[in-house]
Amino acid sequence: MTRARAAALAAPALATVLLAGLVGLAAPAQAERRRPPPGAGTANPSALVAAEIAFARMAREKGQWTAFREYADDDGVLFVPEAVRAKDWLRGRKDPPAAVQWQPHQVWMSCDGSLGITKGAWQRPDGSVGYFTTIWKRRKKGDYRWVLDQGDTLAQPLEAPEMLSATVADCPQRRPGPPPGVVQESAGDVPVGPRGSGLSDDGTLAWSYAVAPDKGRTLVVSLRKGGTMREVLSLAVAGEAP
Repeated sequence: MTRARAAALAAPALATVLLAGLVGLAAPAQAERRRPPPGAGTANPSALVAAEIAFARMAREKGQWTAFREYADDDGVLFVPEAVRAKDWLRGRKDPPAAVQWQPHQVWMSCDGSLGITKGAWQRPDGSVGYFTTIWKRRKKGDYRWVLDQGDTLAQPLEAPEMLSATVADCPQRRPGPPPGVVQESAGDVPVGPRGSGLSDDGTLAWSYAVAPDKGRTLVVSLRKGGTMREVLSLAVAGEAP
């Protein structure tokens, strides 16, 4: 076989190898383009439920305010009824003889899992009942700490659902962050005052509170669904009687 004939026979095979190599190079590039933004789709509502259950168990076993201190973010906010920095208010506070108990009923979570909301029922040893709403922030190590906790008494116990419901925000189709024109606020850097707000890292879950002069307050939560932010929770607590 002449060298020219050998080269001619080798050319198609070489082209096939080169083409396969190009396809192999193109596939990762295409996969990279299809890959969702960092953190997108990593919501895990069950982790938030587990944190809420562990929080309640610690309150029962080690003391109410001990548990609140342990699970509070450094910038966590409580209403007493005005907004206060939780760790300052909780510092040195003695645990009551018996702790309030609670159970989560609903969960809302951002697409990236950086922020979540739980709502459920509580019961005090004296027989009083009510509801709670807690906003949770995921820490770098992957666990959760609450950044805002609020609730109110109810005349009748909050009816427990047959199954706990969980709603996860739609993932953004662009890079993570707030929608254009929205100023990013850290989920954990909670302003303390008449108003405060926060946003998940990917901009798919937002919350805000407002406290009126009579100490009444509102809490509003919005979640990304169907390509837009939709209000999923709006709560109001009456202020002090005149």
